[in-house]
Amino acid sequence: MSFARAAGLLLHPTSLPGYGGIGDFGPDAHRFVQWLADAGLKIWQVLPLGPTGYGDSPYQCFSAFAGNPLLIHVPGYLAPAGLSDHTVDFGAVIPAKQAALAAWLDTLPFDHEVQQFVRERLWLPDYALFMALKQARGGVAWPQWEAGARERDAASLASWRQQLAPAIERIYKEQYVFFAQYHALRHACRERGIKLMGDVPIYVAHDSADVWANPSQFLLHPDGALKVQAGVPPDYFSETGQLWGNPLYDWGRMHADGYRWWIERMRAGLQLFDLVRLDHFRGFEAFWEIPGDAPTAVHGRWVKGPGAALFEALTAALGPLPIIAENLGLITPEVESLRERFGYPGMAILQFAFDGQDSHFIPHRYVRDLVVYTGTHDNDTTVGWWQSTGEGDSTRSADAVAREKTFARRYLETDGAEMHWTLIRTMLASVANTVLIPMQDVLGLGSEARMNLPGRQAGNWGFRFTWAQLTPAITERLHALTATYER
Repeated sequence: MSFARAAGLLLHPTSLPGYGGIGDFGPDAHRFVQWLADAGLKIWQVLPLGPTGYGDSPYQCFSAFAGNPLLIHVPGYLAPAGLSDHTVDFGAVIPAKQAALAAWLDTLPFDHEVQQFVRERLWLPDYALFMALKQARGGVAWPQWEAGARERDAASLASWRQQLAPAIERIYKEQYVFFAQYHALRHACRERGIKLMGDVPIYVAHDSADVWANPSQFLLHPDGALKVQAGVPPDYFSETGQLWGNPLYDWGRMHADGYRWWIERMRAGLQLFDLVRLDHFRGFEAFWEIPGDAPTAVHGRWVKGPGAALFEALTAALGPLPIIAENLGLITPEVESLRERFGYPGMAILQFAFDGQDSHFIPHRYVRDLVVYTGTHDNDTTVGWWQSTGEGDSTRSADAVAREKTFARRYLETDGAEMHWTLIRTMLASVANTVLIPMQDVLGLGSEARMNLPGRQAGNWGFRFTWAQLTPAITERLHALTATYER
């Protein structure tokens, strides 16, 4: 599917300003939508919106369907004193906001509208019971529950639904409010001609309602332990590869039932978003399968994925899909053939264009059906990238960084001053139909504002900006550029 020429911004809602210690769907989100329009931007890209678990990562959620309650705007709630406006202190914010949210939800009625909302979402009863059971067990992962709850014995689940009824009802109201606030925000976007772009990870978390409620769709042992797990093999960046810990799908069983689970997952995504970035697209063609008890990703193997059969089933059920394929990393001709067969635009990262490699990241090789970023949530900011010397970097030598900078200066005809604006202008001027800029690059922030450093166990996902940083001069400059390059 081809997209109209446009520019947008990458910013997760937790990064919005506000008084709650974390961004949410309240007044500051609506103010941000108006700012996007004022700056001439037409796309707002967010990360996955599910309820986060270990490490606060939006890529490890308790559900692929539910919403993150931390994004709910609680009227009158103020964060604990002393927190920074520039980062989310999850350790302090989560318990405070959970308590305020629970108290507010208890004042709301479980009325006809909420009950109708529950009936229309087939995933919700399982999710609510899953979360209530987790809360009753102090957050213990579901494979460690007693057999009745772990194996979903009907009598056991019926008993738990009765015992945990108050908690389940609160979760129903929580999800009702989340989606009501989100759709009000989406309506505000539509009124201003702004499309919302979401992110659908290929895998789901092992400790999730998705896996607990649908164990036959995943490659698990009878006790819920992983038979095999997801990751990527050793490469230039890691001698042992990456061990992700996500369960792998039983693609044979999914094919046999017409990919029912994936159809419902994509249907839910399209009800939230106008555009969908499909993460780790190469895993649909072939994926790295690692033993479930392996300590590293070294001893894995490539296994064929569902390929075209999955996307044919999705298209037949849902119509043409506004998908952007995340085709970064080790991409084979077979992966690109699959992407091109269904007309899904791929991605390019401008920060990666100047290392001397023969890649499609260099602007003079762009095509129209391409989505270009200065960097994604996994990259350093552009200022941080440009200021890096390579010292302490296990992936690049100081000499390689120096050569990269020399080429970038020559290619971009710049002395390196305001490199973030140089890259932004270069992308906007290119033939690529879609350009997305992280907020950190609009503001010209350094490595301290990085959203995520893959492999780092703590300190990720906390970036926030303030309205004082977003000056009228920045807004006017961005609007002038989007207008000049017909975005």
